[in-house]
Amino acid sequence: MIRPESLTRRAVIGGAAAAVVAAASPSAANAAPCGIRQRQIDAATEDLEPALIALRRDLHANPEGPGEEERTAALVAEHLAAAGLTVHPGIGGHGVVGVLEGGRPGRTVAYRADMDAVPGADPVSGNPAAEHLCGHDLHTAIGVGVAQVLAGLRRELSGTVVFFFQPAEESLKGARAMIAEGVMERFAPEEIHGLHCGPFPLGVVALTPGSGLPGQDRGRVVLTGADAAGRAERLAADIGALNTVPFPETSDDVARLMADVQTPDGPLAEFIFMRAFPGEDPTEDRATVEVVYRCWPEERHTEIREAVGAAAAGYGDAEVEFPTDPFPAMVCPEREAHALGRHLRRATGRDSTAVMHAAFPFNGEDYALFLDEVPGTFSFLGVLRPGADIVTAAPHFPTFDPDERAIGHGVRAMAGWLAVRTARR
Repeated sequence: MIRPESLTRRAVIGGAAAAVVAAASPSAANAAPCGIRQRQIDAATEDLEPALIALRRDLHANPEGPGEEERTAALVAEHLAAAGLTVHPGIGGHGVVGVLEGGRPGRTVAYRADMDAVPGADPVSGNPAAEHLCGHDLHTAIGVGVAQVLAGLRRELSGTVVFFFQPAEESLKGARAMIAEGVMERFAPEEIHGLHCGPFPLGVVALTPGSGLPGQDRGRVVLTGADAAGRAERLAADIGALNTVPFPETSDDVARLMADVQTPDGPLAEFIFMRAFPGEDPTEDRATVEVVYRCWPEERHTEIREAVGAAAAGYGDAEVEFPTDPFPAMVCPEREAHALGRHLRRATGRDSTAVMHAAFPFNGEDYALFLDEVPGTFSFLGVLRPGADIVTAAPHFPTFDPDERAIGHGVRAMAGWLAVRTARR
């Protein structure tokens, strides 16, 4: 544990160009039902914005992949301790926990920000080395900013805010590692909240009542006997045909997909995103087909595994293996999401929110494991600069270039929301 005096259930994510929502415009007149007023948060955030943008640029210039976040974690710990939080480093690898105790009695609420960069050889971006193409550098800067703003208002803050700065989200390992080290029992949050970048208009927060992100399942089919390699090629094509949603390749594709995400009972109410490909190093009499897929709703895993087995059965000697349980989907509670929406519309303007009615097919999120422990929210912050192509705000795309002004919007939204939640009775 580092003391302040020692240092100075449940991502390209939603939003279509055709469904533009006006950017959030903070209102100084609105007050949260707690000791902290939104205008205080707005003023404190405005003072901090240049430093937070500088922090984001530092992180962006020094990306660290999953499990490698040593420098990033040290910077986070330094900023939190300087703000007066009690800091616990090295949790679940390079995870950092900062504890902010308010001056008034209240509840304990957690906030999570992921720190790692997209690793090299990412199949979407094609980047050869780790790079911040998913917005985690913004997430980290926003988390630090929220902690700094609330620390400056701690006398009026009710309860306790626990900040989880998580490593290894891209590998889906960091949340599990932090939970395994007992963060939920040790810090005992009653709920948890998180924010992710997305291609919505700048500052808009997209809510996820009952939606979220799919989990992931992996398996393989082992073929033996004559012409194993050729059979593997044909079987991979047959299994791949289970896919119901093509990956977007153009700006128009992305815009259509994001419109679908925001459509109630639309084409993404159910989906399978399937990838199947021959494994490496086949021999004359042995070859494999690797299978990776995401689906919605997650209960479809059983039927999809059965469909893979049925396809394999038509190719002679074949053994189907799914060695582990699927990684769980992130399904966000409806009540908390709607409460967040009501708060944001009061605090930052009537047009400050959008709604994701469906899960985005191509990304998972290990935040799902936190939501399996306690209720909470997971929302998407618009980072699309006015007039820009939608793909510049699509995480993992090589064109990802978010508007840094989103940092201030995120801090204002989440600092106000956490102040309300810790004061909630």
